[in-house]
Amino acid sequence: MAKTLLDVIPNTLILATTAMVFASFIGIFLGVMAAVHQNTWIDKLAISFSILGVSAPSFFAGIIIAWVFGFVLSKYTGLNMSGSLTGYDPFKGEVIIWKNLILPMVTLGLRPLAIIVQLTRNAMLDVLSQDYIRTAKAKGLDKNSIIYKHALKNALNPVVTAIATWFASLLAGSFFVEYIFGYNGLGKATVDALETSDFPVVMGAILFIAFIFVVISLLVDFLYVWIDPRVKLN
Repeated sequence: MAKTLLDVIPNTLILATTAMVFASFIGIFLGVMAAVHQNTWIDKLAISFSILGVSAPSFFAGIIIAWVFGFVLSKYTGLNMSGSLTGYDPFKGEVIIWKNLILPMVTLGLRPLAIIVQLTRNAMLDVLSQDYIRTAKAKGLDKNSIIYKHALKNALNPVVTAIATWFASLLAGSFFVEYIFGYNGLGKATVDALETSDFPVVMGAILFIAFIFVVISLLVDFLYVWIDPRVKLN
């Protein structure tokens, strides 16, 4: 049981981490752009994209993404419909196949990306209407400095909460995505264990996910203090 989990947990951690990094950077950027260009085509496009991302379940999005980019456009993208992160090369032995990470990463990160866009946009609109932002504008500070140094930092608290919660959820929610793409991770191993009634593996996977939720919740509390010095830990 332990060996089975130790073999697949690193693959799932890599998938969840890259999916969350992808969702965070793209989501925050689109959210800031939507807030700064409120009521323009950029704002409407970002909102439409976020609604579409939230509305599409991961298993449905995974099937569509796998079919389009891994089958229909495979000769252009060079991607496969399924494949694990690691493979075997007769000359090099076990190797990492990074391209097999792309499609499951995008699929897994799609929903948190959509949520982050909405949260960042709403938080930025609220912060940009504050008096200290108007004061900074009146002083003639650079626009980028106002947006990214003053406004964004103070708008990140709800976004950090969403990122942390979603990162833990990605570990638990990767079951369908890993199974669809044949990605050898914790989710696929758990589904395989259920099919063979290997309950120790299932219980070990659940305990690991619960442990990750606890650790991430603690880390978020410390991140709040770093982002906003007004927050104090008791």
